[in-house]
This record gives sequence, C-alpha cells and structure tokens, in this order.
Amino acid sequence: MSISLKQLVLTTLLLFPIIAMAQTDKIEVNGIILDETNNPVPYVAVGIVKKHMGTASTEDGEFSFLVTKNELQDTLSISSLGYDPFKIKVADYLKQGKKEIVLKETITELDEVKILKPGEYVENALDLLKDNTISKPYQIEMLYRRAATENGKSKFFVENYIKIRDRGPAYPLGLVQVTEARKSADYRIWKRKQWTHSLTWMATANPLRPTEKQPNLKRFIWKKIGDSSYEGEDVVIIRGKNPKSHRTVTFYIGVDNYAIYRIEKEKALFLYKKHQDGRLYLSYYSNEWGFGKNQVPREFWGTEAEKMTYRLEAFVYNIETDKKKIRVVPYGGDTDMGSLELPYHPDFWSNLSMPPDTKFFKRIKSELESNYGVSLENQFKFVNK
Repeated sequence: MSISLKQLVLTTLLLFPIIAMAQTDKIEVNGIILDETNNPVPYVAVGIVKKHMGTASTEDGEFSFLVTKNELQDTLSISSLGYDPFKIKVADYLKQGKKEIVLKETITELDEVKILKPGEYVENALDLLKDNTISKPYQIEMLYRRAATENGKSKFFVENYIKIRDRGPAYPLGLVQVTEARKSADYRIWKRKQWTHSLTWMATANPLRPTEKQPNLKRFIWKKIGDSSYEGEDVVIIRGKNPKSHRTVTFYIGVDNYAIYRIEKEKALFLYKKHQDGRLYLSYYSNEWGFGKNQVPREFWGTEAEKMTYRLEAFVYNIETDKKKIRVVPYGGDTDMGSLELPYHPDFWSNLSMPPDTKFFKRIKSELESNYGVSLENQFKFVNK
C-alpha cells in the first residue's frame, strides 16, 4: 500500500518528539585511533558488536558515537585490516584522560600451503558471497552526505538519513526511505540534478552488486599485491584489471573463509564489518568523482562549473535483522538527494551521533559560511522546510 508525502510528513512529525526524547540520555564515546608510530588509522570499525552500535573512524582516524548507561559495562571492540583487534570496557575507556586507542600492527606470515592462484580467491569469494554476508532481508540505517565543489570552491552540501531494506551485496539495492534531510544553500553555477538518489551510484559502484552494466569479474586479470589480516585471519590483497577498459578493482579477501572485507574501485571505497553472527555488512562508503567538459551543458562552458566534483560519504549506524521490526516506506530513492523536500528537524541532527568532520568536510562547511556570509545552521533553516 502506498503512502502520500503528506502522510509521511505527518507520521514523521508525530514520531519525532519521541525519538528526540529517547536520545537525550545518550553519552558520547569519541576519540582517535593511532598506530604505534602515532599516525591516525582511518576506516576502523568501532562499536559494540552484540548491540549493533558503532561507527567507522574517519579518514583522519577520529570516531564518535552515542551510548546509554546500559552500555557502560559492555565491550568496545575495535577491528581493522592489518592490526590486532582491540577490546576495552566502555566505562573504562571513558575514564581515560586521553581518548586515544593505539593499535598494534599484525605481523602476517601466510602459510604457503594455503596459497591459491589470485583468481581462485576471487572465484571462491564470489561463490560464497551469500554465505559470508547477511543475505536475508534486513534494515540498515545510514548517514549519507554529498559535497559539491566548482573549481575547488565549496558550493553545496547535503545530508540524508536513510533506511534501506536490503539483502547485502549479492543482490540489487532494496527499498530506500529518506527519513531526514538537510542541505545548505545551493551556490553552484550548474545546479545539476540527478535522475535518481546518489545512493544508486553507491550500489552500482560496488562490483559485487548485480547490475546489467557490471563487468564479469571472472574475466578480470588478477594479481596478488599484498598481505594483511583481520581479527586474527590472514587476508590476501588481490587486484584485478578489466581486459577491456583496463579499470581496476582491489579486494581484501580472507584466506580461511574467503570473505571480502574491503573493496577499492577507482576512488570508491567499501568497508564491511562483522555482525554478531559472523556475517558481514556494509560499514562505510566513500567516493569522489569529477565531470568532464562533455558532461557539462554548453551554456556553462568557460565558468567554474566546468570543474565540478562530487564527494560522498556514508556511515552505517544501525542494522535490524528482525523481520518484525523492519519498517521501510519507500521515499526519495528515485530523486536527486539535493532536491528532496522534507521538514528540517534541528533537534534530530543535534541528537544524532554525527561522525567527526574530516579535514575535507571542515573546509567545505567553513567555506560555505565564510564565502557567503551566512552560518550553515541558518542556511539549513532558510533553505529546508
């Protein structure tokens, strides 16, 4: 049964005070993750695994998420490719003066008996994809953000909070519901509108998702380029080249179970982490791309719009595997994320466990304020409903 936008907005308004009130008791768990040489470690899975709470560290190694008093005695788990797992009780971590976690690099020595041909790792990983990832219907919630620049100047910033009814990377993207949205004023010369939500490109950029245009990975030329580890398991790093387009994709594959923990495709990055049942689900995504002159309308040639770029980032907040609790009402999945018209709820965003802004997004937000003389919060209030 379909639902109108008016009904959706009314439902959101009725539920919002309850959501906001439920979040007022939250305690922030934040910090930075470093290696033994004091350098930040990016894209680390941080959280309480058994309660599906947590986040990923940013490209600057910082993290932040919210817990309640009920989680203070739970274990904070930190997992990253190439490093030993780290665990500490949440209460003990919060007592620390310096909110730093130092990871120890894992020394990887692969057993030569286990070594397969590079292509065999990929074939095994694809064959076992449904077994290694959550492939039954589940609900995933994420913060999805996009920044647009023209000739390097910040011009537009938009954030959506999204629920997806998904079945993992072995299947096409499921139902999408944008539940909250906010955006800055749009200072772009070329106010480009996509025919669908940017989330669609996240799905199509993933080489594991089945689409009509997806190249056949089994025809790629594969080469082992390195070793790593993940939570005690040896991991091989396999890079493949498309013999036709010469584009590359890199997989980080477990030697024992053939699970794919990380994917790099051009500038797109996909990170997966373990659910409490041991299966993987998406934890973090980022991508960046520019537009060639032939993609820019001729009327904007010779302007800053000729050099427009998008940068995207997604942080997964929650996953629900209980079918009875899955609630996704399709809305916004077929609309440019910067064109969505949803009520702006400042309290929702102030109570949301936002990831620390990376240097890039700090610059984006700062320039949107300083270049145009209007605070970002006022832009949110004036531009959004």
